[in-house]
Formats: sequence, structure tokens, C-alpha cells
Amino acid sequence: MFRVFDIVFSVFGLVVGSPVLLILAVIGWFDTRSPIFRQERVGRHQKPFTLVKFRTMRPDTACVATHLASASSVTPFGHFLRRTKLDELPQLWNVLKGEMSLVGPRPCLPNQEELIAERERRAVSSMRPGITGLAQVNGIDMSDPVKLAEVDEQMMKTLTLKDYFRYLILTVTGKGSGDRVRRS
Repeated sequence: MFRVFDIVFSVFGLVVGSPVLLILAVIGWFDTRSPIFRQERVGRHQKPFTLVKFRTMRPDTACVATHLASASSVTPFGHFLRRTKLDELPQLWNVLKGEMSLVGPRPCLPNQEELIAERERRAVSSMRPGITGLAQVNGIDMSDPVKLAEVDEQMMKTLTLKDYFRYLILTVTGKGSGDRVRRS
């Protein structure tokens, strides 16, 4: 049932949002000369996939979880993208391809072994990763893998259609802090 909504909303978002995507890509090109960010992430059943986002950090930033990256790595335009969550828009492509859902546990990096193990232990890895979810709207990031996996498990076990829409609305209206970066 959720997959149907994922397809409808991602197609709608990509088509209707294409002018915004184009404008953000052009501004991003002037900001970093590399506006699109691709990174391998862990997907459903631990299958790797390439996540697509707008770049918010300098291209030479180390490939680490966001909470381990320095705040000085985030560009001025990147701050705007993160604050408005517009950096997530290209992930609609991942949703359309079936690699992600709009709502689910945030996909982690392959080197976040503690989080992967916790999610596997709780069967969270059987769910498609999402752009947003219960942890994100409550400001829980990947810096506490056990707590994150617990909240992801809670969401997976209790997710209803009402929750699916509630998490989307809360995300669009600015609830949650997103992934935090380490202060310089």
C-alpha cells in the first residue's frame, strides 16, 4: 500500500518539482561546481544502493556519517538546503526506483557497522529506507545507533497510513532537526 503512494508522490514531485530541482542544481553548481551528491548507502535487506542528494558540503569532505563531519564543511548554500530539507529532493528518484520509500529508517553508510547490526537484530533492515520517519521528526540522528534502531523498530511495527502522511507533513513543515553536523 505504501509503495503505491511512494510511486505517485515521487512521480508528482519529480515532474512538478523539476523547475525547482533545476534551479537548485544551477545554484549548487555555482556553490560547489558539483551540485549532485552520490553516495553508497545500505538499503533494504542490507543491499547497497546509490543515494542521490543535493550537495551541502564541500566536495573534498571526508566520507563519514553526517554527525562526524565538521560544520565548517557545510557551504552557505548547503546550510539553506539542509534547513529547508531541499537537499533531499533528488532522493525522489531513489524512491521511484524502489530503493527507498518516502517514510522509513534513514539509510546509513556501509561503515556504520553498529547501526547496521542493531537494525539487523531488530529486523529493521527488512524495511525500505526512507527520506523521513519517526526518528527524523523527533530529531534523533545516527549519533546514537542503539536509540535510532529502537525508534526505527517502533516505527516499523506501528506504521499506519495515518503515520505515513503525518511524518511527511511534519517533515515538509520543518519538524525535526535533520542530520546534525559536529560543531567546528
